[in-house]
Amino acid sequence: MKDFLKMMFACIAGLLVFCVAGFFLMTAALIGIAAIGEKQPVMPREAVLQINFDNVTLAEQTQEADPISMLTGGEMSTPLGIYSAITAINAAAEDPAVKFIYMKPDNVSGGLSQIEELRTALKNFRNSGKAIVSYIESPSNAAYYLASVSDKIYMTEYEGGMSMLNGLSSRMVFLKDLLDELGVNVQLIRHGKYKSAGEMYIRNSSSPENMEQNKEMIDAVWSSWADEMAQSRGITAEALNAMLDNLELNFPTDYLEKGLVDELVTREQLQQNLCNLFVVESFKDIKAIQLPEYAKLKNVPNLKADKKVAVIYAEGNIVDGNGNEDVAGDRFAKVIADVREDDDVKAVVLRVNSPGGSVLASEKIKAEIKLIQEKGIPVIASYGDYAASGGYWISAGCDHIISNATTLTGSIGVFSMIPDISGTLKDKLHVNLTPVNSNKHADMLGMTRPLTAAEVDYMQASVERIYTKFTELVAEGREMTVADVDAIAQGRVWAGSDALKIGLVDEIGTIEDAIRYAALSIEGVESLNDVQVAEYPKPQTALEAIMESLMGGENIFAELPFERGKVYARIPYDITIE
Repeated sequence: MKDFLKMMFACIAGLLVFCVAGFFLMTAALIGIAAIGEKQPVMPREAVLQINFDNVTLAEQTQEADPISMLTGGEMSTPLGIYSAITAINAAAEDPAVKFIYMKPDNVSGGLSQIEELRTALKNFRNSGKAIVSYIESPSNAAYYLASVSDKIYMTEYEGGMSMLNGLSSRMVFLKDLLDELGVNVQLIRHGKYKSAGEMYIRNSSSPENMEQNKEMIDAVWSSWADEMAQSRGITAEALNAMLDNLELNFPTDYLEKGLVDELVTREQLQQNLCNLFVVESFKDIKAIQLPEYAKLKNVPNLKADKKVAVIYAEGNIVDGNGNEDVAGDRFAKVIADVREDDDVKAVVLRVNSPGGSVLASEKIKAEIKLIQEKGIPVIASYGDYAASGGYWISAGCDHIISNATTLTGSIGVFSMIPDISGTLKDKLHVNLTPVNSNKHADMLGMTRPLTAAEVDYMQASVERIYTKFTELVAEGREMTVADVDAIAQGRVWAGSDALKIGLVDEIGTIEDAIRYAALSIEGVESLNDVQVAEYPKPQTALEAIMESLMGGENIFAELPFERGKVYARIPYDITIE
């Protein structure tokens, strides 16, 4: 027995040693992989700046590539911040070592506004006198939108690629019939005939108001893109739309015949064309540097400048709490407070890419923004894909608002939802509940019975009060009357190009335009070169991401998309583009 116990404890000790050793070996391996991405790139004496979206993802902020994905068989895609991408392309326009840009836009990944801003930077590069060459195989809306800025567009002559240049589409999902089958009754309390968040739970088709705003929004976004694509190719937007409506773009030869590409090529022909442009005989003699690597070389903070422009990225749902994900109200308020306490910060850009969320969290963030302004520091808003509902709430009081044409903004409205699953319990699951309450309305948020008329009025009063506050703060920030705000509010979502016409934003432009505007508002500053651009919150390094993953992350319960009985200011949907 004694020998058996010795053997058992020895086995346990061996297993513990093995596990500990394995943990440290795995950590060392991951740290080693992370270190690979930290090597400083080398710029050739002459090079092509290459933009290949097979391994680049456009993002709000630059992140280090995720090394864990390599171990799990994934690709090492680099999240490249849009401002980093823009500044790198601007630098390339003035860099004699960069001869031209070669872009492969297939598989482009990024938001509407990020793609729009990248194209603007590419257009400026081309206007500098340097060439852009693109090669496409399976054109999507976004891929061709980027490619259309090029001097030359080459397309594979091989058939079999999928043509996805067919216009924009969004889909609305309605769950009422399913919820009826399950015995679930969703009680929606809202203000605003266009505030369609929650409609999917109470209807089996779109309301006329929701269909109206969706159609106008999609048309506005597509019109912006179609106009630019058509202008670049010397045709009208009407002609381009006719091609799509009549399904005239199917095969590579269709694109060539319609003037949307310049030449159909094999791989060898493409390589020879690039050789001719680079003025070398062999393709292997062409030196190239990828956009993320070039951005590392060029996006170096100007530490000599004693004045800072702080760029604060509010990206994701606005939620309560102090979590690391999304725009957590308490955490984000502290980030803004830290910026305010930095005496070197002389101007702020609030970059909003948020569909909204918690009203309480939005109020905390807005209060901190106001404290910065009270210190005499100008705050300029820059809008990404979304600046809607809570996203507009936190930024409506900024000194100047710069939006992309494709930004989805407005959605000035609020709502609350309380599901009633009493039918599910009784009729579907045959479960009977008997409440025991201390007070008459103690179980009103318990989801096990419908709200009474008095309780609906109680919830509606809260929604109405917050809607009034929303319209008042917008009126104050935009120097409008509450009545004028109410006329364009009601929960309606606007594309940035339309938001400019109705006064919700001040101009159409990129994050670079916003940062330049902020810099030039500082006394004594004549250009962006006179300031240091500092980004907040600081993105996680690859090593930090690894350690958080290994340690299991923070013990924080994620907030559900909609918490029962809570009042939200959020856009009703997310839109992705292909």
